[in-house]
Amino acid sequence: MFKTLAAAAATLAFAAANPLAAQTAEPLTKGEAKLAEMLEGRVAGEPVNCIRTFGSRNLQQIDDTAIVYRDGDTVWVNYTRSPGSIDDDDYLVIRKFNATQLCRTDQVTTYDRFANFFSGVIFLDDFIPYRLPGADAENGG
Repeated sequence: MFKTLAAAAATLAFAAANPLAAQTAEPLTKGEAKLAEMLEGRVAGEPVNCIRTFGSRNLQQIDDTAIVYRDGDTVWVNYTRSPGSIDDDDYLVIRKFNATQLCRTDQVTTYDRFANFFSGVIFLDDFIPYRLPGADAENGG
């Protein structure tokens, strides 16, 4: 029962942070459910334009939902301006304007993972930090 309550709380947190999800009464998509599970027990912080990044191994795309970057105890979520363009069958090519940061102004294009052809453009939005309650706000961002 506790897990069910925690999942419901994560779903509510996701809906509160994602205006598109909050407007509909439809069940969560597979991507939204995956993100809600990742954010379970975490609290959204103030959105920022840029986040520190070191490589791309902690960057994950969630199909039709968001781009997620893990940094220590912080999970940074970028819902993008076009979440429907995020496809986990694609890989991202990111042209950063700062080597150590990922910013909403960086250029992100997608390429088909199997045929290696251009498949689209993703426009980043603000990055929202999700931290466990009581976690140090300076940790991870």
